[in-house]
Amino acid sequence: MNDIWQKSLLVVKHRVDPRVFDTWFKPIKQLAANETSIELEVPNRFFLEWLKDNYTPLLQDSLKEATKREYSIVWRIGKDKGSVSIRAHPLPESNKPSSNASENASDRIVKEAGLAQKYTFENFVVGSNNEFAHAACFAVANHLSSKYNPLFLYSGAGLGKTHLLQAIGNRVIHNRHTIKVYYYTSERFMNEFINCVRHEKMTDFKNKLRNTDILLIDDVQFWAGKEGTQEEFFHTFNALYDSHRQIVLSSDKYPKDIRGLDDRLRSRFAWGLIADIQPPGTEVKIAILKKKAEEYGITLSDDVANYLAAISGTNIRELEGYLIRVGAVSSLSGKDITLNLAKDALKNIIVESHPKVLTIEDIQEAVAKFFNIKVSDLRSKRRHQNIALPRQIAMYLAREYINASFSVIGELFGGKDHSTVIHACKKVKKNIDSSPEIRKSVESIMSRLK
Repeated sequence: MNDIWQKSLLVVKHRVDPRVFDTWFKPIKQLAANETSIELEVPNRFFLEWLKDNYTPLLQDSLKEATKREYSIVWRIGKDKGSVSIRAHPLPESNKPSSNASENASDRIVKEAGLAQKYTFENFVVGSNNEFAHAACFAVANHLSSKYNPLFLYSGAGLGKTHLLQAIGNRVIHNRHTIKVYYYTSERFMNEFINCVRHEKMTDFKNKLRNTDILLIDDVQFWAGKEGTQEEFFHTFNALYDSHRQIVLSSDKYPKDIRGLDDRLRSRFAWGLIADIQPPGTEVKIAILKKKAEEYGITLSDDVANYLAAISGTNIRELEGYLIRVGAVSSLSGKDITLNLAKDALKNIIVESHPKVLTIEDIQEAVAKFFNIKVSDLRSKRRHQNIALPRQIAMYLAREYINASFSVIGELFGGKDHSTVIHACKKVKKNIDSSPEIRKSVESIMSRLK
């Protein structure tokens, strides 16, 4: 059994890019194995977290393909610069426990709830961009209350919705083991629903959901156009709401802006409290980097933190990915993390992943310049014709090319309401089809933005 990992590596090697293989898989060492589990060692904690978050299915599939058996993986962290070894003495193969056997009751409850223990309120970085959403989630976790029911979070991708949803579940379970909690991604909810329909287990599915005390559903925009799933959740929502059970939902859009969503659900999603998360500023990104660096045992200087914050977009997962990439290069090369090392580690990634990120402010400036007006005019409440048309075009571009929500667009164009933005977008779209002059203007503005 000493060559299980080597056989699995051959499978992995044919499934990933050579650079990925050399960086993330070659350093893994096999410590021990028995008939049901394999003990693998990685250099440090951040290395382990990256593997678990990004390559767990690949690792398990490769082990199964190489050995024709299913193995649970027990991870150990080896001695490395800035980390502490937690390697256990090798156990007799006959009675070595699997990772599941070592879980305590709380761990099992968390796992059964669909949660990941790493998401807590304690390691969530609060800033001006997310403090309201954080406060709302914290209140729900500590005092399940109909006042915030449902709680609906919305933001762009990678800004912390999943972290906050799961932090609610983890805190509730930690404080009150008897409370039933379930966390679902919208896709997993839909797949479980379909599976139960096919296997005539809908009664079990309904009982499970409707007997829960707090239901957490992530990315409900995925249900757009999925009529069967929406219908089932509509009845689940009613049952939970009527029995004063807590519902927490997240989406990348405001409820009214989710196209293909049943009006009944759209209305119910707005019954309680709606909280948004804005993109983080530089200070918040630096705070996140330092928090993550501390968790992973990475020594991060201010100049490197400032650099990573400056080159990253608004996606926190991307920011964390940069940190882990730099940390991995430092660990595997044996070099300290310097500004030059960080730049060298990320030079290819930045070129590939960071074309210019278009913002509403960019669109406003381009439109103002094209029509020879001031940006402040677009953001004002003035209705003069020489401002109204450019403003409508800018709103249309913000919706079509950035996919900003109607409510956000309205706020950035003089506090216009939802219906005004919708009307503007429809009008410009119609004019593009019927007016060559307006179509040419829009195309000219877009060419300036590229």
